[in-house]
Amino acid sequence: MNDFAFYSPTEFHFGRTATDDMGSALSAAGFKRSLVVYGQGSVKRSGVLDQVKGSLTGAGIDLVELGGVRPNPDVSFVREGIGLVRERELDSVVAVGGGSVIDAAKAIAFGVYYEGDVWDIFAKGLPITRALPIATLVTIPAAGSEASASCVISNDEEGRKVGVGGDAFRPRFAFMNPEHTFSLPPYQTAAGVTDMFAHICERYFSGLGTVTVTDGIATSLMRTLIEHGPRVIEDPEDYEARANIMWVGMLAHNDIAGCGRGLKPGGRAGGWESHGLEHEVSAHFVEVTHGAGLAVIMPNWMRYVWPADPDRFLSYARDVFGIEPIDDTPDAIRDAIEIAIDETQEFFMSLGMPSSLSEFGIGEGDIETLIGTLEKTKGARFGAFRPLDMDDSREIYRMSLMPHEPNVWETEEEHEA
Repeated sequence: MNDFAFYSPTEFHFGRTATDDMGSALSAAGFKRSLVVYGQGSVKRSGVLDQVKGSLTGAGIDLVELGGVRPNPDVSFVREGIGLVRERELDSVVAVGGGSVIDAAKAIAFGVYYEGDVWDIFAKGLPITRALPIATLVTIPAAGSEASASCVISNDEEGRKVGVGGDAFRPRFAFMNPEHTFSLPPYQTAAGVTDMFAHICERYFSGLGTVTVTDGIATSLMRTLIEHGPRVIEDPEDYEARANIMWVGMLAHNDIAGCGRGLKPGGRAGGWESHGLEHEVSAHFVEVTHGAGLAVIMPNWMRYVWPADPDRFLSYARDVFGIEPIDDTPDAIRDAIEIAIDETQEFFMSLGMPSSLSEFGIGEGDIETLIGTLEKTKGARFGAFRPLDMDDSREIYRMSLMPHEPNVWETEEEHEA
C-alpha cells in the first residue's frame, strides 16, 4: 500500500427528506446570496427546482438562477456564471442536477477568483487554491462530482474537453434523494452506471499490485452496480436499488476506492486512460453521452493492455465476476481474462449501452482528429497501468469502431470455465 492523503469534507444529507434539509443546513453554514445552477429544464418540469428554491428562500437565502447547462458543458456557460456572481456579489453556488451541472458550478466557483479567462486554468493546468462554497442536489447519479475533487469542461471553439483537480472546490454539501432519480430515462441511468463502473476501474487498474482493503471496497462497489443496475432499468422506482446506485456513484469518485493505490501522496490513483480517450470523443461529438462513450472505450482499452499485468486482470475476473482459469497455462489465463472483459462489455450492453463508436457515426476518418486533441491534452504518452502513446491510442480507437458480439454459452459449465 502506497502512502496517501485522503480528504473528504463534504457533508451528506441522504434520503427522502434530503431536499427539505437544504435551507437550514446552508443557512447555518453562512450561505446568504447563492447562484443556483441547473440544466436544460428537467428539474423545472419535475418540480425539484421549486423544492430547492422553497427550502432556500424559506431559510432567508437570496437566489439568482442560471439555467441551461448542457451535457459536456461549454466554457462559455462558465464565463456567463462568473460574470453573474461578480455582478450580483454572490457568496456561494448551488448546483441542482447531474455531473455536468455540478462541474459547471465548480468552474464558476473557482473561476470567479481568477483575473484572466477561466479557460486558462484548464488549458494551462493552473493550481486552484480558492473557490466559493458549493452545495449540490444530485438528480443524475453518475459522475460522482457531488463529492469529488474533479471538474471537466469543454471548449467548443478548440474542440477540447479538459479536466482539472483540486480539493479547494470539493462541495461543502451534497443532498441526495433517490426519489429524484425515478424519472430518469433508461439511457441516462445506464450511462450513469457505466460511468461509475469506469471510475472504479480507473483506480483499480492503477499499475500497483494488491491493496487488500481498497481493492475489496472497489470490487464490492462494482458487484453492487452489476446487481442493482438491471433492477433500476426494469423498475425505475425501485427505491433500494436507486439508493444503492446513488451512493455507489459518490463512493466511486470521492477517492476512497483508490486509497493506497496512487503513485504519490495526495495524488489520485490511476492513469485515467479510458477517460482520456473518451473525453476526446465527447469533445468532438458533443451528442455522445460520456458514460456511453466509456461503455465502448473501456473494454477495448482492457483488451489492449491486459498483457501488461495479467495477475491484476485475473484478480478482477475472480473478484468481480467469479471467473477463474481452468488451469495455470497461458491459454487458460488468457481465456479467463478475455471472458471477464467480455462480461464487462456485455453488462454495459445489457443496460442499453452501445458497443462501438460506429453507432455514433464515428468512422476511421475521425481518428486523426481525436488523436490531434488527445495529444494536446494528454501529451505524447500518458497513463499508469500501461502508458499509451499515440499509436497505442489509435489502435484502441480502431478497435472501438467494431461492434462487440455477445458470447453465447452452450452450457453453464462452459460459462463457468
